[in-house]
Amino acid sequence: MIPAVSAGAYTAARERAAFVERGDRGGIVVSGADRASYLQGLLTNDIAALAPGTGCYAAYLTAQGRMIADMYVYELGDVILLTLDRAVKDAVIAKLDQFIFSEDVQLGDVTDTFAHIAVVGPEAPRVAAAALGGVDAGALAALPEHGNLRVASTHGAAIVARVADAGEPGFDLSVERAQAAGVKSALTSAGVPEMDEATSEALRIEAGVPKFHRDMNEETIPLEAGIEERAISFTKGCYVGQEIVIRVLHRGHGRVARKLVGIALTGAQPPPSGARIRSGDREIGEVTSSTMSPALQRPIALGYVHRDFVEPGTTVDVEGLPGEVVKLPFFVSS
Repeated sequence: MIPAVSAGAYTAARERAAFVERGDRGGIVVSGADRASYLQGLLTNDIAALAPGTGCYAAYLTAQGRMIADMYVYELGDVILLTLDRAVKDAVIAKLDQFIFSEDVQLGDVTDTFAHIAVVGPEAPRVAAAALGGVDAGALAALPEHGNLRVASTHGAAIVARVADAGEPGFDLSVERAQAAGVKSALTSAGVPEMDEATSEALRIEAGVPKFHRDMNEETIPLEAGIEERAISFTKGCYVGQEIVIRVLHRGHGRVARKLVGIALTGAQPPPSGARIRSGDREIGEVTSSTMSPALQRPIALGYVHRDFVEPGTTVDVEGLPGEVVKLPFFVSS
């Protein structure tokens, strides 16, 4: 059974602010004069175009176009910070290291150095600034998506990045791990609730944001997950896996065998991950993430379906629950 969403924390995230510690995030620092050009040839987005204080979402692919990882890339001015799924961090470092030859590039694992706390909601700039201390809320509010600041807070050095992957716009606070408890205490003392996993998942799924090792994995092509508009630059030079992506787009007109879609369901409980999706007597896919949506007051799910069944309005059945394919995101707060 899918755990229940905390109504109080969910409402706070949508209307005021809430936070969640993201223990599943890993961090890699890429330093050296050639860091941008080196990553430019490996990742899917335009890393060379990043100015200090900016960032982007990107994927790292195999030569066959399948995902090794997705990640957020932040140019801090003297180093580039990659944040990604902690479970694939070691594999990514090992693969990146294989491509360092004569370049001035160094890799550092900072996963245990930083804790990641996401503060989300309409009041996130004020709340995050107050919790850190010594930080200007206006400067945070002015950050574009993926924009980042290095700050000297009362809790030590921190990196603040504007994020939207938590489902509600906000900030990822990368703080020294020893200082994380102090930041969380400052948030709770200010009346900001901490979200449990079920609540943070509800926000993510309602926003239609796929998560690695949940809705994407090492067999996924980015176009199947629908992340190409955010993660791939179609104007930059070559990168690993580009040939496959271009072949699908140009020769296959973007059609892939399966596609991640949203499914709105009727019933009292959302289906579990792995639940089979059917159209009539035909099995057409499976659920990857699901929740009982507080915004829609019904079960919703993300899942892959055969390409012939991706159109919004397509009726489906998920282990006895009637539903239909819908356009993502399910919900966007005003």
